[in-house]
Amino acid sequence: MLVDMYRQPAFALDDRDTLGDLVDGIGAAHLVTSTADGLRSSLVPLLYDRGPGAAGLGTLRGHLARANDQWRLSDGAEALAIFTGPDGYVSPGWYPSKAADPRVVPTWDYVVVHVTGRLTVHDDPDWVLAVVRALTERHEASRPVPWSVDDAPADHLARLARSIVGVEVEVAAISGSAKLSQNRPADIAGVAAGLAAAGDPRSVLLGEAVAAAGAAAARKVVDGAATSPNSRRRP
Repeated sequence: MLVDMYRQPAFALDDRDTLGDLVDGIGAAHLVTSTADGLRSSLVPLLYDRGPGAAGLGTLRGHLARANDQWRLSDGAEALAIFTGPDGYVSPGWYPSKAADPRVVPTWDYVVVHVTGRLTVHDDPDWVLAVVRALTERHEASRPVPWSVDDAPADHLARLARSIVGVEVEVAAISGSAKLSQNRPADIAGVAAGLAAAGDPRSVLLGEAVAAAGAAAARKVVDGAATSPNSRRRP
């Protein structure tokens, strides 16, 4: 049975391009599978191929260590890949609006994408090395001098291929949620500033996401006003 993600409508993400961009940007997921021995989970870097796939939603590909029994127990099983973006505590002390209305409480802002589908195991060295190569090229692309799989000795690559096993998830559903204080437009700038001032990398990243959400909401309001019938002057 596929997992249905709970989402508050105000924070739901449904646009496939947006969801795909988040998956690509996050890069790794908690891959959870249901097995006869109970749930299994591993943190795995995954590539998202947005091609058709079985349900027209694309495919996730990655690999697990051969010593990890999750792949042995999960071939053909339902899988849930949880891609978690920046998240963190939001203090009511960052809300300018509390001066007028003290009825405020702490909350937690976050970005998350859930991908579900059926997992297939690929115990084939060529398939596995192709995934390793693709993952490496993806994450090395931005480096001034990218490292290449071909820089490693062939015998080392052969040993690597025997030590890992490929996994593939045909995506049956993809959904996301981005709770970035959009429900508090008067406070979003304060939240972004508070997170930025916190200084730790996770809070800084979340603060940037909150600021971007605030800017997007402001643009939407401006665009809506510009296209409103009331904004059009009659001669």
